Amino acid sequence: MDEKRKAFYEKIDTQLTEWSAQIDRLKVMGASAEAKFTSDCGKAMEVLQHRRAEAQGKLAELKAASDEAWDNLVAGLEKILAEGTEAYHKIVAKMK
Repeated sequence: MDEKRKAFYEKIDTQLTEWSAQIDRLKVMGASAEAKFTSDCGKAMEVLQHRRAEAQGKLAELKAASDEAWDNLVAGLEKILAEGTEAYHKIVAKMK
């Protein structure tokens, strides 16, 4: 694996670890929150969990990707990262 691929793989792996921690924090917050917030929190967690699963699948594809497929997979992963991060930030903003 060349350096560019290795750096991107590590970036995604770090983000997935961070999302796991964020999901855990949302679970704790949701357990002690009002019903409406719990519903919103649950929806955000579902989005984040779904994006994490998608990213994990794409990451597996990325490991075996040809140079031709690399750019498409990277673009897809970047989109997934943005959507998952946005979902987390939306729920955190509602808590403030």
